[in-house]
Amino acid sequence: MNTFRTPGEQSASPAGQGSLWSVGCAGRRTLVGVSDLGTTLVWLLVGAVVGAVAAAVVLHRRGEVRAERAAAGPAAHEPSLRRGAQDVLGVLRSVTMVVDASDRVIRSSPAAQALGLVRGAEMVHHELRYLVRQVRRDRVIREVEMELPRGPLGQGRLTLGVRVAALHGEVVLVMVEDRTHSRRVEETRRDFVVNVSHELKTPVGGLSLLAEAVEGAKDDPEAVERFAMRMQVETERLSTLVREIVQLSRLQVADTLHEPVLVDVVASVADALDHLRLVADDRDIELVSATSGQGPMAVYGDGELLTTAVRNLVANAINYSDSGTRVATTISRCDDIVEIAVTDQGPGIPAAEQERIFERFYRVDPARSRETGGTGLGLAIVKHVSVNHGGEVTVWSEEGQGSTFTIRLPAADEAATTDADDETADAAAPDGVPADTSQLNHPRTPSGRTHA
Repeated sequence: MNTFRTPGEQSASPAGQGSLWSVGCAGRRTLVGVSDLGTTLVWLLVGAVVGAVAAAVVLHRRGEVRAERAAAGPAAHEPSLRRGAQDVLGVLRSVTMVVDASDRVIRSSPAAQALGLVRGAEMVHHELRYLVRQVRRDRVIREVEMELPRGPLGQGRLTLGVRVAALHGEVVLVMVEDRTHSRRVEETRRDFVVNVSHELKTPVGGLSLLAEAVEGAKDDPEAVERFAMRMQVETERLSTLVREIVQLSRLQVADTLHEPVLVDVVASVADALDHLRLVADDRDIELVSATSGQGPMAVYGDGELLTTAVRNLVANAINYSDSGTRVATTISRCDDIVEIAVTDQGPGIPAAEQERIFERFYRVDPARSRETGGTGLGLAIVKHVSVNHGGEVTVWSEEGQGSTFTIRLPAADEAATTDADDETADAAAPDGVPADTSQLNHPRTPSGRTHA
């Protein structure tokens, strides 16, 4: 075997050591090769472990991002909008919604929430979703006028001018003009003159006759005093009628939810009962109230109008109740609905009359209305207040078993009522008022449900 050696090694090494030297060098080269292979395998294993850990971290972070976006709602997707589009939307006064390729609302104005067009990241009305998909498909701007439900309850309607246009990619812009106000103004102008001219005839005519009677009885002090008292009654009735006509007209043209505030329903009901407690005591009628259900008793709207609606219902119950009876008011919450129910133990309402009792100036018993000073507008006001809050008012009644009027309104989000929880708890019912609705002895519907 030939072995390569330097000249020094050739002269210094004995001839017999040449083969041993060759074997030693070969052995070292073999050991070095094995060592290099082991090191390579170790580094490959370390690299695989590091890669797996890195992949797990990336996947975990992606999951966290998805969860954060889901929790944050539409705001988390706003960066997908171009900067210029965000700036333009920020200065628009119109009701706006920006919808992505999967029909999720990635940006919306507060008014869109107030009008009930958006809930979370979803468009509520399928008519709007259909219009958005048409524009996304052919990228043709569409402008229509449509009527949509005011809220999840009742018969309230919104008249909207809707303009839909495609933005970049598959993002679509929806702009909405609320025309409900202008439509209501037109209807009110048509109805106001007819209703007022008809209803004012009675008190004005009565005052005219009483004035003539006073003039003819000027030599009879007792008759003059009697006629003067009648004139005062008619004047008060006329004043009440004018006030309620004005109030109803405002409700017909107003839109409560354009500037909604958080309303404590318990406090509003308490205010209404306080206004009528003396009237009830004079007629020996007991007013009781109770609260039941889980979650905050709060809605978005106008607290003063809500108090007026409850006051009208309780006053109506007092007027149609006999002495020694009870009028019960109950506040309850079921899921996302707050209910205010007023139950009396009066004569009840005939089934044929129940569909018309919320009409303006309609009276079930005209003679009793004149006796109690009713104008026929109280329940109409209750209806409009309920509709303006996105809700409804219903009636259950049977002759001889009393009546229950129930206002049902969409509840405010629990997150928005967190700060008001302490105030709601402080507005508890007066001492001696039962906390359980079963103690109120309310009449029952044929299905067995207690109305209160």
